[in-house]
Amino acid sequence: MAESPRRRAVLDVLRAAPAPLGVTETAERLGVHPNTVRFHLDALVAEGLVERRAEASTGPGRPRTVYTVRPGMDRGGARGYLLLARMLLSRWTSADPAEAREQAMGTGREWGRFLVDPLPPFERPTAQRSVTRLLALLADLGFEPEPAAGAAPESASGPAPESAPGGERESASEPGPVAVGEDTPERIRLRHCPFLELAEEHGELICPLHLGLIQGALDRLDAPLTATRLEPFAEPDSCYAHLSAAGSAPRDPGKGTRR
Repeated sequence: MAESPRRRAVLDVLRAAPAPLGVTETAERLGVHPNTVRFHLDALVAEGLVERRAEASTGPGRPRTVYTVRPGMDRGGARGYLLLARMLLSRWTSADPAEAREQAMGTGREWGRFLVDPLPPFERPTAQRSVTRLLALLADLGFEPEPAAGAAPESASGPAPESAPGGERESASEPGPVAVGEDTPERIRLRHCPFLELAEEHGELICPLHLGLIQGALDRLDAPLTATRLEPFAEPDSCYAHLSAAGSAPRDPGKGTRR
């Protein structure tokens, strides 16, 4: 908001003024044409940064239109959400690693249950329908998912290196993949990580959270399958989530908050 230098200057003039200003007064203080100021004032009003009102008339003629900055903190400043996330994650990184991973996975499950778009009433939650809803959720979150078939990448190139973010591959400790149907992918390729910087720094927490997110979404859908493990950076540009029939991995007993 107010990214234009001229628009920012108009905002600064209004903020410094002891009383609401009209178009002409604002233009005089900036040394520009009133039409230029009027254009930027209209934009600032549309952005919700400035209020426009008519002054009470003290005589004949139309009341004067004046402008003032909307009360409240300036919402056009810089944001530091990445720093905030690092600050919050630092508490987990100082805790017991196993407990921190479990808490991260549990958080992901709860959010997966909350975020996924549930199936309509009385619609049977088949594997294919569930995967379709899961892919839609992951796409909305910025993971750029796509179904993947065939053997996992490590079968051709060896296991993912220990130096990959997250260390060991996140797993739900199941005995092995179980067929989920000819029309259902055994893996989902994630071609983008919306939390890439955090995953590179704290993969031991972010990757379990991602796995829990997928598990929670499938659980909310009462899907006949679940996510059993996540391979972080199995390929240079991709992670893989592995799917199995729901009976092949322990289900989380808590259903969490449902929309």
